[in-house]
Amino acid sequence: MNLFEFLGNHTYRMVFLGTAAIGLASGALGAFAYLRKRSLVSDVISHAALPGALGAFLVAVLLGLDGRRLALLLLGALLVSGLAVAASGHIARASKVRVDTAMAIVLTVFFGAGMLLMRVISDGPYPGKGGIQDYLFGNATVITRADLATIVAVAALAIGVMVVFWKEFSLRTFDPAHSAFLGFGRRVDGLMSVALVLAVVIGVKAVGLVLMVALVVTPAAAARQWTRRLPTMVALSALIGAMGGGLGTYVSVNLGAVPPGPVVVLVLFTVFVVSLLLAPGRSVGHRLVQRARVRRALRETA
Repeated sequence: MNLFEFLGNHTYRMVFLGTAAIGLASGALGAFAYLRKRSLVSDVISHAALPGALGAFLVAVLLGLDGRRLALLLLGALLVSGLAVAASGHIARASKVRVDTAMAIVLTVFFGAGMLLMRVISDGPYPGKGGIQDYLFGNATVITRADLATIVAVAALAIGVMVVFWKEFSLRTFDPAHSAFLGFGRRVDGLMSVALVLAVVIGVKAVGLVLMVALVVTPAAAARQWTRRLPTMVALSALIGAMGGGLGTYVSVNLGAVPPGPVVVLVLFTVFVVSLLLAPGRSVGHRLVQRARVRRALRETA
């Protein structure tokens, strides 16, 4: 199927635009998480989004509402993911437990709660429970026009927070001690966490919590190989994320009955490997060329 036929199909077009928007937002915000060496926080968010979304589904059904509405599910995922991030930070500050250990503990607790809720929903007589397992591995083919509007709106909000507080985010990333001295360290941490939560939770249903972390970490890691400037890295990371989401969807459709999520991750991994090997200045290929030049120069002077 060529690109024009692909984009002419309503279902494929919704999936393409949805995954591209998810990749754009998660790539942009993932750059800050990567630079602050807090990439694990995306894993905490995605795993905590599971009980949040399933809890919102149960509450909505018990209230007689449509539990499949993406806006309600995202609201539940947002609240519980934010709680998980706050809990891991509080544990690290209030005890001698390291922040990565605290994140791992919180991640497993919330994921366990999510699996329990999934079993309860699967075994119970709840209307609209079909496809609830998509939150584990994702199913981008179910994105509707209303879902796309919600995804784009939340992605725009996440990126908007980043743009408005760009100076504060930059200072907190590169000089956390100075930002703490100025008195806005924790507030900026909170805003960064909220923006990242927004970027991650919109992709859990489409990509799945197991793979969503790749959309946060991989574009940033690839972009870092090409530049040392923060604005360029954020823009390039967002571009790689959007490209990976869109191209992965297109490839998955042409491969047949293949879920878009894993293909998106493989496309992003390919971009990362190419960046690691060929990017000027930092890549493996560049270092090999430099070593060859040094050896040649030594032989000539010997």
